Amino acid sequence: MDIMARNQYLKKIQEEYLTASKMGKSQLLNESQKRTGLCRKHLITKLSQGNCLSIPTPRKKRSQYYDGHFKAVLVKVWKIFDYPCGQRLAPLLKTEVDRLRLFNELSCSDIITDKLKSISPASIDLKLRHEKRVLNLSRNRNPSNNPLLYQKIPIKVNSDWDKSVPGNCQLDFVAHCGRSLAGEFINSLSLVDIFSGWWEGFAIMHKSQIKTHNALKELAARLPFPLKEIHPDNDFMFINNLIYPWALKNKVAFSRSRPYKKNDNAYIEQKNWTHIRKVFGYFRYDSIEEQKIMNNLLSNQLRLYKNFFQPITKLIKKDRIGSKVYRRYDNPKTPYQRLLESNVISDTKKKHLSLIYNSLNPAKLHREINIELTNLLRFYNNKHPKNIMKIRRISPSSSVRKFFKHQDIKTLISVR
Repeated sequence: MDIMARNQYLKKIQEEYLTASKMGKSQLLNESQKRTGLCRKHLITKLSQGNCLSIPTPRKKRSQYYDGHFKAVLVKVWKIFDYPCGQRLAPLLKTEVDRLRLFNELSCSDIITDKLKSISPASIDLKLRHEKRVLNLSRNRNPSNNPLLYQKIPIKVNSDWDKSVPGNCQLDFVAHCGRSLAGEFINSLSLVDIFSGWWEGFAIMHKSQIKTHNALKELAARLPFPLKEIHPDNDFMFINNLIYPWALKNKVAFSRSRPYKKNDNAYIEQKNWTHIRKVFGYFRYDSIEEQKIMNNLLSNQLRLYKNFFQPITKLIKKDRIGSKVYRRYDNPKTPYQRLLESNVISDTKKKHLSLIYNSLNPAKLHREINIELTNLLRFYNNKHPKNIMKIRRISPSSSVRKFFKHQDIKTLISVR
């Protein structure tokens, strides 16, 4: 029973209790304790005092200043002006309500008109909260985003980078989802050094903050130089309370790009195409076997082939003459060569890189990469039998020289 019914019951018991004998009071207490579930001492206090069982009168509700009639007119005006926020609607109400009444678009009293002209923007948003929820016009804020953390991380553009020393790196994810983002699939975390072009990659299944954190620590351990700064986009997989404290603890600077400005991450966007898409294509990879093959390539043959045997050019100067832009580039050099020319890398690290370079055979690396890619496509064919005939048009049984050309590899991976 609720408190009102309980007090009514005890009020009736109290009339008997005050005039009953000791034995009668004990019986009434036993009965009351059984019916109400209250403690015996508490019941003695309630039944002994006369004013404890008074039934409270319901509190009078405060009259609403902005009632239902006002809200109906406000919603109508809000829809006429294409659902603006309260801050934008408030000045319109001061000037347009009278005109709408003049055009017979609104039918309201002078009292409601005065209320419309004097309502504050915050009250407008409060009154329209239910309508926005019904029309699904509320902001779709991701609960994982931390706006205070975003304010702590500075924004950096291309002109702000120190391109004379290694260690300043950009990060990005490449989704291997095919044509659908539904379900779990593999994402490649890509990292590139701005000074040398040194690139590292790691494949994770269904990116999360913990997996991204572990992958980032793995990439930082592979680098032949200390990590000085990381620069991702505004993805909350990078900007969160897991990676940001890790960067502060390891004295790694943290910056981010401007929202919807891909050119702020131009260096990593280039590698996403040349090192990820041209190699793995646009297929959907969503199995553990495919992840193992991709990680084997990204951590061994592919990273060695790209960093030691793929020259890159760097823009030196850009001049605009009339409507044409003339760009000047330096001599093509591999990331390995650029690191050897750097004065920041220690002699011990340079000697270690030279030993790795002398032990590598680029032709053998090229063959191993294609063997692993063929195994990757074999797993893909097992999931999608309809695509087998399309992929078999270029097979290892053709000319070895022709098969291992870069253009054939590109066709092998990207054809559907």
